[in-house]
Amino acid sequence: MTFDHNALAMIGARMAQGTPQAAALNFRLVSVGAEGAAMAVPWRPELVGDAETGVMAGGVITTLLDHVCGLSVSCAVIAADGGFMEYGMATLDLRIDYMRPAEPRREVIAMARCYKLTRSIAFVRASAYEDDESNPVATAQAAFAFTGPRPAARSESGAAA
Repeated sequence: MTFDHNALAMIGARMAQGTPQAAALNFRLVSVGAEGAAMAVPWRPELVGDAETGVMAGGVITTLLDHVCGLSVSCAVIAADGGFMEYGMATLDLRIDYMRPAEPRREVIAMARCYKLTRSIAFVRASAYEDDESNPVATAQAAFAFTGPRPAARSESGAAA
């Protein structure tokens, strides 16, 4: 099966800037691939949650994690099925554990990996950090429900399995 890198790049760009919320927060696509996705949000004064410290608001990081988790599901579906998702998805569950405040005046990156796809739900793990994924600002565990039927899995020859 051929992995469609162009489809993934297009979906990644759409997730980073194609929704009004992502565009307002100025999300940036960092990477997309069969193994997962990464997006970033630059620090801006209007995104600060604590004026005294200059720390980015937790809601901005939550939104970034939700977006990159969804993008990682698209990555996994394209890697498994070889083409576009022909249905939508919705965040079913999103748990975020905040480990520490984001560093003031720093871009935050979020990396997500979809580790399990079923016919109706995808499961994802993610983390948000500045430079080092091993020192996260926050980690996330998410589940996404497909809002339409998942296509049948396909074999290497392209036949339905």
